[in-house]
Amino acid sequence: MAVAARALGIDVDQPASVNRPEVREQLASVEPEAVILCAFGALVREPLLSDHDILNVHPSLLPRWRGAAPVERAMMAGDAQTGVSIMRLVAELDAGPVYAQQAEPILPTDDYASLSARLQDVSVALLNHVLDTHPEPAPQPEDGITYAEKLTAEDRTLDLTRPPEENVRIVRALHPHIGARIALPSGDFLGVQEATISLDGTLELVTVQPAGGRQMAYAEYLRGRPPVL
Repeated sequence: MAVAARALGIDVDQPASVNRPEVREQLASVEPEAVILCAFGALVREPLLSDHDILNVHPSLLPRWRGAAPVERAMMAGDAQTGVSIMRLVAELDAGPVYAQQAEPILPTDDYASLSARLQDVSVALLNHVLDTHPEPAPQPEDGITYAEKLTAEDRTLDLTRPPEENVRIVRALHPHIGARIALPSGDFLGVQEATISLDGTLELVTVQPAGGRQMAYAEYLRGRPPVL
C-alpha cells in the first residue's frame, strides 16, 4: 500500500508507533478532515483515540467476526454472506459504533482472492458514502458477537476426519495467500491449492504443491507416490 501511495504522489510516513507524541502532533498539524484505519495491525491508544473520530474499515458484518481474520473465518465457518462495516475506532477490539454496513454473498466458488477483491470494491464505495453523508453511528448489538482469531499453523492443516465440505472451505479460505496443507507420514506437508467434493461425496484434491516444489495437478503428484487420501 505504501508503494502504491508513493506512486500516486501521496505523502507516506511509517512511524514505529502511531501513539508517539510526535506522531499525534504531526497528525494534528495537517488538520485532517478524516482519519481512516484499514488493515492496521497495531493498537491505537489514548489520547490518540480521542484526538480524532477514527473510521475503521472492517471486512465483516459486525458484531460477527471481530478480529484479525474475518474474511477467512467467515468462509471457513460456511457463512452465506459477509460484508463491510465502517465503524468508529474504540479501545475495545472492533467494538465501536457502526456508521454503515453492506453485505456481500460468499459464493460456493469463492476463494479468498475473489471474495476479498469484491470486498475491496464494497469498502471503497461504502467509505465514500460515509464521508459524503456523515451518518450517525449506531452501537453494535450485544447478540451475535464472534471473534475471528488470528490464523495458526493448526488452522492451515486439514483434518481428514472432518466432513469434506469443511476441508474444501478451508482450502478456499486460505487460497492463495496462506494456503492449506496436509500432514504427510514423512513429517513434510503437502500444500493444497485447490480441492473439491467428488461425485461420491469425498474430498478430492485438484491442485497441490509439495514442500519445496511447484504447484501441480494432484494426478501428476501421484505419479510414483502413494495416495494422500
